[in-house]
Amino acid sequence: MATPIERRRLIQAAGLAVALFNADRATIAAPGWQARKTPRSPWYDLGLFEDGVMNSQLLHALGTTYSGSADIGEVLDTGVRIDGTDDWSWPREWMNTAQRVERTARASEQQDRRTSAGKAYLRAATYYRQVVMHHPEPSHSSNRDAAQRSSDAYRQAVRLLRWPAQPVQIPYENTALPGYFLRSPRARGDAPLIILQQGRDAWPEASKHICDDALERGYHALFVHSPGQGMALRAQGLPFRHDWERVVSPMIDFAERIAGVDRKRIGLLGWSMGGALVPRAAAFEHRIKLIVANPGVLDWGASTFEQLEIYIPELLPLLDSDPARFDREIRALMDQQQLIRWFMRDAMAKHGVGSPSALLFELRRYSNVDSVRRIKARTLVMDGSGETTSVGQARQLYDALRCPKTFMLFEAEDTGLLHCQEGAAAVSDHRLFDWIDEYI
Repeated sequence: MATPIERRRLIQAAGLAVALFNADRATIAAPGWQARKTPRSPWYDLGLFEDGVMNSQLLHALGTTYSGSADIGEVLDTGVRIDGTDDWSWPREWMNTAQRVERTARASEQQDRRTSAGKAYLRAATYYRQVVMHHPEPSHSSNRDAAQRSSDAYRQAVRLLRWPAQPVQIPYENTALPGYFLRSPRARGDAPLIILQQGRDAWPEASKHICDDALERGYHALFVHSPGQGMALRAQGLPFRHDWERVVSPMIDFAERIAGVDRKRIGLLGWSMGGALVPRAAAFEHRIKLIVANPGVLDWGASTFEQLEIYIPELLPLLDSDPARFDREIRALMDQQQLIRWFMRDAMAKHGVGSPSALLFELRRYSNVDSVRRIKARTLVMDGSGETTSVGQARQLYDALRCPKTFMLFEAEDTGLLHCQEGAAAVSDHRLFDWIDEYI
């Protein structure tokens, strides 16, 4: 249980209630008194973890409150309980929160309180997803269990809240990809379709705010658990693949058979790593009218190597000269440093490889340099001045495009500066859908 001091520190760090933080301090200002100016941390620096990835993932959970998929107090209370030095603390505390919220959902459902139950199931689904977002052992049964619980809770929310969301199975090679088709109640005649693609960490359910905005405008929406993501990875064992058109084309085939979808007005949106995958798909799949890359990425492999240069600059040359030694050195480093341990295990599982060297060789294939000029669809490239995951890649993609294109930059002033406008969904959706409305 967090102490009052810890709770006050948490509220201050989140920048949510400075007044409450000082409520127990009676301060009387003398005439001419001025507050002493001290350096302030930016609003998005929650100050709970030394690990910047955990900080970002906590902010991601806070951002889902915009669509009712989380609650501020539940997220922050979970965050303050997490010990950033303990690999298992993150999944353990999120699991505790998710199970508690799910119990309240069940209690309300038993009393036939459908709305209360549905909203609680929706939040529980988010918290179960948080378990797997920073899990130390991708193959551990608790990872798969949390993923299934999230999927089940989301399905319950859809049912109880009576959303216009229909579970679908997209035929894909010898299996099928799970997802949801959302039919807009405001559509008149055949209407545009927005297909959502998430990236390396987030699930498509985290894009609920985009679906909500699409439906309000009379657009249908389709989101899918693609290879390397969500349940396609954890229940079916499907890893990422660089030739993403082989994932998207079956979605287009499926969408064209849905009554009420205007097959000439299909938009494809990619977030995070999806900002690299969607341009790749559009280079070879030309039934798409427009695409959005947020942030745009010309070469995902190169951007990943740039990140690794920060942590292991002295080891990268071994990758090509002596891969076996590279693996030994990286595994030794994984034993010592939590962030590298988590990243390597997580990324290897998502790409279906068994060693650090195999992972990096695979990531080199994720480049749009040779295919970008094939893109014909009108393209929106989004970027933020505070982008840290793929710095400079959005501008490189934009400059390389030969199709109709728009560059949309978010900055500190509008609060959308972070990766995928984390924490600024309203700001992002406003500008995003103004552009979609113009060109769809």
